[in-house]
Amino acid sequence: MTTIYHNPRCSKSRETLALLQAEGITPEVVLYLDTPVSRAKLAELVTRSGLSAAAFLRAKEAEAKQRGVSAASDPEAILDAIAAHPRLMERPIVETAKGVALGRPPEAVKAVL
Repeated sequence: MTTIYHNPRCSKSRETLALLQAEGITPEVVLYLDTPVSRAKLAELVTRSGLSAAAFLRAKEAEAKQRGVSAASDPEAILDAIAAHPRLMERPIVETAKGVALGRPPEAVKAVL
């Protein structure tokens, strides 16, 4: 099963979804702004990706600055902030049986297909 944590307003997210579909994959699409990802699931995604929690944070968002969270913040604080404020989550995220990848650039998800 392939899952994409998707924001249809984001061009990279749309490009990544199109890439998956071009590969013949019909992913489960999670509109994470409507259905926020749990704190536990975020921690799992970070662990499975091999990336830092900071990689999953949209640190340039005004909301991140307002909340005092940055890429230099404690990883647990980053996960707490993303769980509480889904707009802070970097997108898209693709999850497969092989692993988890951020679609920045979209071709990066090919590593987990």
